[in-house]
Amino acid sequence: MVPTLRVATRKSPLALWQAEHVASLLRQAHPGLVVELVPMSTKGDRIQDRSLAAIGGKGLFIKDLEVALDERRADIAVHSMKDVPGDLPDGLMIGAVLRRADPRDALISAGFQQLEELPRGARVGTSSLRRQAQLLAARPDLRIEALRGNVDTRLRRLEAGELDAIVLACAGLIRLGLESRITTRLDMKISLPAVGQGIIGIECRSDDAQTRAALQVLNHAATRTAMDAERAFSRRLGGSCQSPIAAYAQLEPGGLRLEGLVAEPDGSRLLRDTISGAANNAMALGEQLAERVSTAGGGALLERLRGG
Repeated sequence: MVPTLRVATRKSPLALWQAEHVASLLRQAHPGLVVELVPMSTKGDRIQDRSLAAIGGKGLFIKDLEVALDERRADIAVHSMKDVPGDLPDGLMIGAVLRRADPRDALISAGFQQLEELPRGARVGTSSLRRQAQLLAARPDLRIEALRGNVDTRLRRLEAGELDAIVLACAGLIRLGLESRITTRLDMKISLPAVGQGIIGIECRSDDAQTRAALQVLNHAATRTAMDAERAFSRRLGGSCQSPIAAYAQLEPGGLRLEGLVAEPDGSRLLRDTISGAANNAMALGEQLAERVSTAGGGALLERLRGG
């Protein structure tokens, strides 16, 4: 057993909570193991005045952590899997994922209980093209405004009256003890989640056998299966963390059900499809669904958005 594990993490309150949660689980599973946090400021954290799409997407939140793994300044990195690009750098892998928390999107508003209750032209904050597209599909009249920063920063903009509502992930709010701030959980028919939303993943070096072995006790198999299907769907479509792509997979009696979506950012077109099959075929199911959505027009849509 490795005597010490160093955990690379962002410095945001949510990232630190997730890293400390993983550290606590590792200490419980391996008595005597020393687990140390290595907090870092990433490029995605440092640049707050531009949209994520403009500066390279959510992958910027994890790149510096991966460099720390490569340079052996850390042994593992803890991520929200919705921030992790489909293709990992050579030599790195997701060693374990925790049981998925609530994967849905949360609508938070001071004066309105449901999306349909928002007044015409209401200002809704989100920096996610996926959320923007689905919100506008349901309510084309909404004014979508860019929303960056940590959870507290985003909530303060709402409280200051700058916005009528904001949309955040339920899982992050719950982890920070802010579940009571959720006005309503958006039905997946209205807002299909981001790939990997609600899942905490632990990245490590592929050649670090001791660390990989230490992580195995934390791995939640059903969550891993669902995540593999969703990530295969996005990867086959060539999606990045800023693409208007959504997917949600769930184990059901008899197999795995995966729903996927590609959308126009303005909400004028949603390409949505579902596939079911054997759970041990999760990645292939994701790829098959991606092919169907791509053929239906999703491939051309994404190529145009990439400027191809």
